[in-house]
Amino acid sequence: MRLPYDRYCGEVVAQTDLLRRTVRGADPGTRVPTCPDWDVGELAVHVGGAHRWAAELVRTRATDELAEEDVPGFTGPRPRTAAALDGWLAEGADLLAAELRAAGADARVWTWAAERRAAFWARRMTHETVVHRADAEGAAGVEFAVAADVAADAVDEWLEILEFAQRGGDADLAALRAPELAGSDIHVHATDTPPDVAAEWLIELGAAGFGWRREHAKAAVALRGPLADLLRVLYRRLPPDSDRVEVLGEPEPLNRWLAATAWG
Repeated sequence: MRLPYDRYCGEVVAQTDLLRRTVRGADPGTRVPTCPDWDVGELAVHVGGAHRWAAELVRTRATDELAEEDVPGFTGPRPRTAAALDGWLAEGADLLAAELRAAGADARVWTWAAERRAAFWARRMTHETVVHRADAEGAAGVEFAVAADVAADAVDEWLEILEFAQRGGDADLAALRAPELAGSDIHVHATDTPPDVAAEWLIELGAAGFGWRREHAKAAVALRGPLADLLRVLYRRLPPDSDRVEVLGEPEPLNRWLAATAWG
């Protein structure tokens, strides 16, 4: 179940504020283990550039993808000091939230998915920021935490993105389309959520590919642990053999799933 539109608008800023806190305390040149091609400064520029790109899409009600060079301020500050990145990230998040609120959830705008509304970008940029905040905090040695309803929605959104990619014939996901996988279901179960947040998922594998739903059910393999850690495992930010989570049953379906979805 999605969060309210205005909540996403607020979370873009709130999650960026948490990212900024980490960026302010880190050397921009610190490598990011979960995004090995980036340092903290490059990760910050990726997030802030994405915010500005999405804001420009929404502001112009774009009907096609915008080139990065057409987005003001996309490449970030120079030099990339922690202080400069901090202010630049704040400006981008505020700009995106303002454009989203001005447009409204149902404003028509280009996206790379089936949904062509501003609501898509509000949700997508919320979770883009959450996951990259986890990257930055991991690099800086900061404990990652996120509100349960935000994390649960991030898992939903990731599974929806994978479904969309599967319908589009993604080559990596084709590895999950195999008759021998029938019955090799994966149960993802958060162990720390409040009663009002449903945080269990059943991923079913088989000849037609995969499907999923929120459900408590027995499966060939179960991935259990705190919701923030489950989110990181599904996004390949935390290995499934981490002592922060528990894998019960036959691990092969989970390993195959993670290998096929590693591009995220």
